[in-house]
Amino acid sequence: MQTEVDLELTLGATLAAVDVSAWFGQRKVLDRVSLTMGAGEVTALIGPSGCGKSTFLRILNRMHELVPAASLAGSVLLDGQDIYEPGRRITETRRRIGMVFQKPNPFPAMSIADNVTAGLKLTGTSVSRAERESLVEECLTRAGLWKEVRDRLRQPGGALSGGQQQRLCIARSLAVRPDVLLMDEPCSALDPTSTRRVEETIADLRTEVTIVIVTHNMQQAARVSQHCAFFLAEDGTPGHIVEQGRTSTVFSDPVDPRTADYVNGRFG
Repeated sequence: MQTEVDLELTLGATLAAVDVSAWFGQRKVLDRVSLTMGAGEVTALIGPSGCGKSTFLRILNRMHELVPAASLAGSVLLDGQDIYEPGRRITETRRRIGMVFQKPNPFPAMSIADNVTAGLKLTGTSVSRAERESLVEECLTRAGLWKEVRDRLRQPGGALSGGQQQRLCIARSLAVRPDVLLMDEPCSALDPTSTRRVEETIADLRTEVTIVIVTHNMQQAARVSQHCAFFLAEDGTPGHIVEQGRTSTVFSDPVDPRTADYVNGRFG
């Protein structure tokens, strides 16, 4: 059943993980992670490689369960409702909780405009031609890309630079009106100029969409986020949160010495 698209902007939602644990087969990779990611904020997930940050991010929009032998415990609440409750449709969860990956993944042969609206068909959302044109302009503008591509909307998305492709993927995620946008190291493959533009886009979007970003770049975490969670897996223990709080506090006055060591580049 198709529904008409709502062209009103969302204001984000509160996403909360409650005692989330995760396994790949018999191997436990996350242990009782609880974290509230507030509306109107960017939450940064930091920590060394292999501590479960990306796994946690994928749990937040039900991608973890696609991995063979993967399992989890605990709850993920979107504005108080568990996204894993029986009968809840995965497609609806993924419409409300979008994902931008480490490597830009536009549909290379599809036009820039068609890339933006590709998610509408997957979510069963119908739009008129006028609404579609308006949506393409709005989402590309929100992603900081409109001025660069407005004269070549029919050209392939794969012809754009890496940084432009990443912002196109952000525009594509925004077209289905998500409440939350998850970003898994979205700038790791980009040059400094493209990174700055993506960070500017994140800053512009946070009052409209709740953003959760995984990053290994401490300067980036300090620049873009208001809340921060430090993940760690050590001595054979599963990944867990060592410390969380306001980004300014976590970076300038951390409680745990391991946090201080990590944010100051002494390990990881």
